[in-house]
Amino acid sequence: MNNTYQNILNKSNFKPPKDWLQIKTIDMHTGGEPLRIIVDGFPELKGNSVLDYRRYCKENYDYLRTTLMFEPRGHADMYGCILLPPNDDDGDFGIIFLHNEGYSTMCGHAIIAISTLAIEMQWIAPKEGDNVIKIDAPCGRITSFAHVKNGKVTGVRFHCVPSFVVGLDRSVHVEGLGQVTYDLAYGGAFYAYVDMAKNDFNFNLKPESYQTLIAQGMAIKQAVMIADKDILHPFKDDLSFLYGTIFIDNTKQPSDNDSRNVCVFAEGEVDRCPTGSGVSGRMAIHKLRNEIDFGETISIESITDSVFKGSIISEEDYGPFKAVIPQVEGTAHITGMHTFVIDPSDPMKNGFILR
Repeated sequence: MNNTYQNILNKSNFKPPKDWLQIKTIDMHTGGEPLRIIVDGFPELKGNSVLDYRRYCKENYDYLRTTLMFEPRGHADMYGCILLPPNDDDGDFGIIFLHNEGYSTMCGHAIIAISTLAIEMQWIAPKEGDNVIKIDAPCGRITSFAHVKNGKVTGVRFHCVPSFVVGLDRSVHVEGLGQVTYDLAYGGAFYAYVDMAKNDFNFNLKPESYQTLIAQGMAIKQAVMIADKDILHPFKDDLSFLYGTIFIDNTKQPSDNDSRNVCVFAEGEVDRCPTGSGVSGRMAIHKLRNEIDFGETISIESITDSVFKGSIISEEDYGPFKAVIPQVEGTAHITGMHTFVIDPSDPMKNGFILR
């Protein structure tokens, strides 16, 4: 055996210089949608609430968001989160969400993934059956239930924040598409829901239409942001923005599912899963249209054919809205552990995106 190859076998650990930042993550996916969970090395965030931490991160460490989400460490559709103290002693932990555009208010796939990881890492003492986890997101308190059977997480369901409909069958002119009919609803984030059956589009919700979905989803989002003045959260200004466009259609046959969701959010990201906050908003829409009732479940598939189940737990008044508390169910899996190093002399240390 030659000396070089022997050195390879014996010297496989790289020790970064002291002036290099090291950030450790655990990566997961929920229905194909990635989640990079930052567990060590990120600078301390200051504040007294999750919204404070998010604001401080945006103002002081946004370059680390791009470093970890953008290429060469990530990609245009990467998603991540930072774990933080809860807003009060009744919570288990707080969380803020990162993506290619900035910081979202709610993320269902991240809740499912982080709840799974909390059991796998024994951050909470696991037990057989449902394990209740209270998570403070920017949109409010999320309660998740990680189900354990024979010591293994078999799935997670969560109760989202009050979700409500702002308006049904609204219309906006979109360049290249003409008049587009949409519903405006909130499920921890605001979405324009576009039913393919109510619009005459020349594309579908399959992977073959991926680039078209990005272009048209962003065009609809921009048009709605300009035309619709009702994207207002009743209590928190920080939540008053349109997060994305959700296209809705029939399932890819043959299928036992009820419908298909494809969400285009942030700066043209396409959700690989059915979108937990998007499903939450849909539950409010379906309840208002009398298309779902308590005790009923809707199965919604994504562009990757992964499935979330949605249902309704309760109703309540929420400011001027009649809101529902939705339940969303799904599964998540660990894909890897990383120690990212940041060389201060690297001209691309803060990342870039090519699509």
